This record gives sequence, structure tokens and C-alpha cells, in this order.
Amino acid sequence: MGSDLTYLAGGEIRDVRPLAPYSDVVCRFLDDFSSELLHDQACKAYPDITAAAFWARRGNIARLKARRQEELRIGRGIAFHITPSNIPVQFIFSYMFGLLSGCANIVKVTTKDYPQIEHICRVLRQVLGREEYSDVLAMTAIVRYPRESAWTESFSSLCQARLIWGGDATISNIRRYSLPPRAVELVFPDRYSLALLDTEAVATAEEKVLDRLAQGFYNDTFLMDQNACSSPQLVLWQGSNQAGKDRFWSAVRKLAEERYDLAPVKATSKYADFCSNAVRFPETGGLQAENNVLYRVTLKGIPGNVEELRGRFGLFYEYELQDFAELDAVVNGRYQTLTYFGIDPEALAKQVISRGWRGIDRIVPVGKALDMDVIWDGYDFVSELSRIIDVR
Repeated sequence: MGSDLTYLAGGEIRDVRPLAPYSDVVCRFLDDFSSELLHDQACKAYPDITAAAFWARRGNIARLKARRQEELRIGRGIAFHITPSNIPVQFIFSYMFGLLSGCANIVKVTTKDYPQIEHICRVLRQVLGREEYSDVLAMTAIVRYPRESAWTESFSSLCQARLIWGGDATISNIRRYSLPPRAVELVFPDRYSLALLDTEAVATAEEKVLDRLAQGFYNDTFLMDQNACSSPQLVLWQGSNQAGKDRFWSAVRKLAEERYDLAPVKATSKYADFCSNAVRFPETGGLQAENNVLYRVTLKGIPGNVEELRGRFGLFYEYELQDFAELDAVVNGRYQTLTYFGIDPEALAKQVISRGWRGIDRIVPVGKALDMDVIWDGYDFVSELSRIIDVR
């Protein structure tokens, strides 16, 4: 198939035996990998690498393991991961989920030149090179190759699980390549996310609480230029306290002015997005902006295809929600994450269930939208990527 395949870490995976989920060697490996990432000077410059490293630490993995039911499980075999081009560190999370499930992993990373990928793979190679982790090395292949390469078809033909992180078009294209009969497939297509905040809770929050709220919203949105599927695109307000709304946006704007790098191309793209959306969606109101960093647009109603109404680089849409019934005809399978502030999450979950919404897989506090976990998009990775040994 040519020489267009590059191994960034690990090597060719041969006849590797799967492990039980949360095997001791994998847990030790991830803890050492976490420690090396956290102490690496180059990695410290990237908050997304730090977040991935913090997730892999021993205490968090032990917490996840403790949540598992007492079932006899073993990894499915080889998991083939096609990871996204817009989130640099997503590949390492997908890899870690596969390892924890007991699978060997072929992980395709984007051809885009992200420094995070290079730094993570450099540290990964160092830890994999230790003799005690030879078994993990044999289960690892972090690869890069062009989109049009034949390797996707080849890897699909030999895997027992395929994970596709990408847009709808990417998923349709890759599904042309068949899988072995017993292989499973997990797909992570384009998704849409919301934030729901109580105006009274924001208006009466102490300054420290407001600062944490603004920081959390900034992390959920600006850190990824709103490109992550879990980044809220529409801010819903519960209640009509205008002082609460203004206080929230003022705190967010202040933080963004201090920290966000609004390059000229981002500013022009954001304005172009606003103009384009204003033409497409009659529900959009006027633009509220004291400067180029933060754009706010109030909706006069929720369009049926609101998931197509998206912002980037600090463009947000907001709407005062009168009743959850307004979302009944809107929330479809594309809806992923609902972040909240000042609202009971259990009550929100009951709304999702009682109203029979086909979407909303995650309900998390503002500031936790980007926090990855072994449960994502409604999937339990360890359950999906392993099989049960039924003993009676």
C-alpha cells in the first residue's frame, strides 16, 4: 500500500491477546504516562495536554474502575480509532479508553500539524519504551496517513471495533469499508450543545462564584473556539432577571478580553457568520457587542433547525426559555451536552426522560463541557469495547 503510513508511537500490531478491562499493567502505565506529561516542560504550555494528563492519573482511573459492575469481561481485540481534525488531544483520550477496555489500539491522528500531538507522542514513546510496558507497546499503534490512503480499508478489515470521530460526511465515507462480522462500531458525529442558566441565581451569586462561572463558560467555549461538539452554542435562560444576564455576559467579556487571542481572521469570520445566520434565520435579533471579542444575539424564538445555528470565536445566541415544551420539537439526536448553573441537574434529567427527547446525553455543570470520560455520547466505552464472559 505504499509508504504513506507513519508510526508516531508504537508499531505494527500483530496477534495481540486482549486484556481484562482496567488491567493492572494498563493502570500503572497510564499513571506513569500522566506523571511524565505533567512534568514535561513543553507539555505544560498546553492546557488541553494537562487536562488529558490529569484525567489519566491513578486516582481518577481507580475511581472509574470502582464504578464497574462485577462482570467477567475481556477486550474485544483490536480497536481502530479514526480521530477528529479539530481537537488535537482527542486521539489520546480515545487511545486510553481502548486500553482501559483491554483492546489493542490502532489510532489514526489528523495530518494537521498540531504541536500537542507531537509532544504527547514523544512522551508516549518514552513511557512505552520501558521494559515493564512491553505488553502495552505491543497493543499500541499511533499512526498518521493521508485521508485518501488505502490504510483505512485495511485497518477496518482486521479490527474488532471501529471508532469514528468526525462529521457526518466523514462517517458516511468510512462506512464504505466493511468490518468483520462480529466487529462493533461507535460513531461520534456532529453534535449540538446547550447551556441553561438561572437568571436569579446569576444575579445573586457571590463574586467568587460569578468568577468561577465565567471561567467555566470561557473554558467550555473560547478554549476550543466553540468547535467542540460539547461547547454550548445556544445559551438558554430560566427566568427574566435582566441584571443576571448582564452580569454574566459582563464577566465573560472581561475574561475574554484578558485571555482570548482574537486574530483578525477570527474577527472577520465571526462577523461573516453573524451576517450569514441573520439571513438564514429570521428568529435572530440584533447584534449586541461592545467590542469584537464577544457577540450576543437574542433569538425571538427557537427555530426548528436551531442546531444549524452556530457561532465561532465568541459569537453566542441566547433565548429566554418559558417552558421546556418549547424544546420538545427541537431536541433531536444531534443534541449532546446540556451545561447548567443554578438548576437542579436531577430535575433536568427527569425532563429529558419524561419528555422523551431523543437527544441530550450529558448534563454537567458549566465548566465541565469538555471533560472527557469513559461515558461519552451515550456510550460506555469499556462496556462497548469489551465482551462479557457469561458464567452460570
